[in-house]
Amino acid sequence: MFKFPTFKAGGFALALALTTTALVPAVLPQAAEAATKADINADSQAALNSLYAGNPTAKLIGSKAKAILIFPSIVKAGLVFGGAYGEGELLMNGGVADYYNSFSGSWGLQAGAQSYGYAVFLMTDSAVKYLKDSSGLEIGVGPTVVVVDEGVARNLSTSTLKDDAYAFIFDQKGLMAGVSIEGTKISRIKQ
Repeated sequence: MFKFPTFKAGGFALALALTTTALVPAVLPQAAEAATKADINADSQAALNSLYAGNPTAKLIGSKAKAILIFPSIVKAGLVFGGAYGEGELLMNGGVADYYNSFSGSWGLQAGAQSYGYAVFLMTDSAVKYLKDSSGLEIGVGPTVVVVDEGVARNLSTSTLKDDAYAFIFDQKGLMAGVSIEGTKISRIKQ
């Protein structure tokens, strides 16, 4: 009769950590080295143009925003423990104001990998000031960030834009279900 091997709690945690450590680098090879400014600029502009072409509400909000944080490609992978990382830029006054990275970690029932992009439209001077003064932003802490889905988008117009920031998630691909940017830490890349 076959007998399943038994693990002590510490042994199971170690095996799980080693498996996750092996999985994440295999699925996140491009996150290992920083992108060049030219790469970030080209990818960010293409992603923003694509978002605007496919989502008129995003284009409307973008026309009223004080600044836009755009992350063209976030890569997320996990096996119980997971992480997501990507690089992007802050657009202000018609140009690039600075470069940022986006990082989140999570644990729980999860397995797989995916990629997606997102844009955060900063609507108020206080939201932009918070981003710059705090050297970053954590979604869910600080200025109010509303994640815009199809239902929210139907009710937005220039007269109903009352929140500090609006976020759009786009171009989701991969094997994990759903995307959440809650708890994501956005930090300025030191050049």
